[in-house]
Amino acid sequence: AGDAAGAVTALEELLADRQRVLGPEHPDTLSTRFNLARWRGEAGDAAGAVTALEELLADEERVLGPQHPDTLTTRGHIADWRRKAGSV
Repeated sequence: AGDAAGAVTALEELLADRQRVLGPEHPDTLSTRFNLARWRGEAGDAAGAVTALEELLADEERVLGPQHPDTLTTRGHIADWRRKAGSV
């Protein structure tokens, strides 16, 4: 409904639950981290989105592998958020 900050808050709560219940390497936990980073950027924190996505990428490469579709998607979003943050 246009509430990016509210989405960030909700995703932070969901991430805490998923990490506790499913573990930090579960695909649903990784997906929640991706969504949280995206919405953090949409809420105006492009640099925070880049940092979160870079941390996620390292974990995805280790857990899923460097050629996994989710890993490749994260790499693409890092480039996009770097551009938005003015760091490219």
